[in-house]
Amino acid sequence: MEFTSLITQHEGKTLEFKRDISSLKPIMKTLIAFANTAGGVLIIGRDANGQLVGIRDVLKAEEQLSNAIADSIRPALMPEIEIVSLEGKAFLVVRVPHWRGPFYLKSEGAERGVYVRLGSTNRMAGPEILTEMQRSLSGIPYDMTPCVDLTEHDLDIVKARRIFNSAGLRLDKSKLESLGILVPFAGKHVPSIGGIILFGNKKARSRICPDARVSCARFRGIDKAEFLDRLDIEGTVLDAIAEVPIFIRRNTRLAAKIKTMVRRDIPEYPELAVREILANAVAHADYSLSGMRIMVAVFDDRMEIQNPGMLPFGMTLDDMKAGVSKVRNRVIVRVLGALGLVEEWGSGYKRVIEACRAGGYQEPEW
Repeated sequence: MEFTSLITQHEGKTLEFKRDISSLKPIMKTLIAFANTAGGVLIIGRDANGQLVGIRDVLKAEEQLSNAIADSIRPALMPEIEIVSLEGKAFLVVRVPHWRGPFYLKSEGAERGVYVRLGSTNRMAGPEILTEMQRSLSGIPYDMTPCVDLTEHDLDIVKARRIFNSAGLRLDKSKLESLGILVPFAGKHVPSIGGIILFGNKKARSRICPDARVSCARFRGIDKAEFLDRLDIEGTVLDAIAEVPIFIRRNTRLAAKIKTMVRRDIPEYPELAVREILANAVAHADYSLSGMRIMVAVFDDRMEIQNPGMLPFGMTLDDMKAGVSKVRNRVIVRVLGALGLVEEWGSGYKRVIEACRAGGYQEPEW
């Protein structure tokens, strides 16, 4: 994006402004967070109110900034630093791609000095995020981790076969292995975490992934002060894709549309779009995070669907909207794809928007 356009934008996941370099530590944290998360651009010379103040001695500031980056960040970070002039004022533009790391602030160490970008803020990466970063670098998804003390008997194979049969598919041992529901370990095959999330029996799920579930609530009004209805899906997240729409229909209104003398009831929310969003929430949740689950909340004026976890490292909302696909849960996405519930090609956002427009619904906020 051109500088003249960037300088007028609001701060976000991949953009931040600083008035000057008088305080270098916050600048270092921003560059680290950009590199660890999805890349970004830091512009120095604009204040928090949007005023273009510029930098008086820009060459000296550039040298000071370059030295601070070299001395303060590990591993070595080499962003592109550019001097740009606008309205007779000089600015520093620092462009940081998403790189293999994790990068950290040398003075705080490799455990406490790692930062990531959440919205327009920099946050210290806790143990779970650090582990997720390592998994991302290794290329081995969390849901492919073998459950070493479980066996095939901890899967509800009868239920799994019934689900696959309903989709016109045959589920045998080789299929379980090719989808990653069973994975190799110590000369045998054991269930993967993804296999347990999708098809584990109740006992296995409560041991391995107790938070891999979906909870629904209907609230009175526009906040969470008073419940009108609640539902915690007892089965797996796969069951929830079928059961949650029933809860939503029970707790939302129908509008009448009359065309050519025929009345047709129109749901309050586009059912195809809701199902697509729900399936993708299941597909891309970060199931390694404890104490968090997929939530569906219905209010008088809106419905919210949320799943735990950041976007995969290297991804932004703009990437998602553009159809960029980056899979966090390889087993879960393979199974949902085989069942025709999701596509692996990043087309979910486009289908949601098309469904909303076709039905005359407002497009969702992300």
